[in-house]
Amino acid sequence: MFRFFQRPIPLVLGLAFLTTIPVLTALVQVVQIPTGTYPDDSARLAIAPVAWFAHVLAGVAFGITGTVQFVRALRHRFGALHRVSGRIFVVSGAVLGLSGLALLAQVTSLRTPLADSARGLFGLALLGALALALAAIRDRDILRHRAWMIRAYAIGMGLGAVGLVFFPIYLVTGQAPTGLGSDLLFVGSWLMSILLGETIIRRTSRPSVQVPA
Repeated sequence: MFRFFQRPIPLVLGLAFLTTIPVLTALVQVVQIPTGTYPDDSARLAIAPVAWFAHVLAGVAFGITGTVQFVRALRHRFGALHRVSGRIFVVSGAVLGLSGLALLAQVTSLRTPLADSARGLFGLALLGALALALAAIRDRDILRHRAWMIRAYAIGMGLGAVGLVFFPIYLVTGQAPTGLGSDLLFVGSWLMSILLGETIIRRTSRPSVQVPA
């Protein structure tokens, strides 16, 4: 299975499927925020418009570049493109994490402290993973760099897993789930994304590769 997803087309399709809900939602909000046409249930976020807009814009860039960043065949054939998209990925990931923390601090939450604490930890973890990925590539350690980039992507796109779980519930009930049970499912879904990233790292790892200086 994991060898199958190392191929360019299946991997891109799999990652695109995971990020479909958060990226499409963010694309809509990129238009809604400047025009003030966002729905009433998002109006509370308007208290921090800069952080909100930065968060959704960075989410779009992070999700799109992440779908091609880990395809080995594309990296080998288009090395320059890989490096450019990698820089966009890191910058947008940093903005995503920082703006998410800013929103958490500025906007009144509708969730329990459990979910808010998890969101804060995930935001810090995203920034940490990106920093470690940069440190690894400076050391010319490709394997370690790849592992931390995958971890950053799994954390940053954790809402994709949440969306895949919550969206069917919304379709059936007509409203988003709330309460402690909902927040446990929210955190659990995000952790599933991180666990999937770790599984991919372990199943596809090879001996560490050092790039000649």
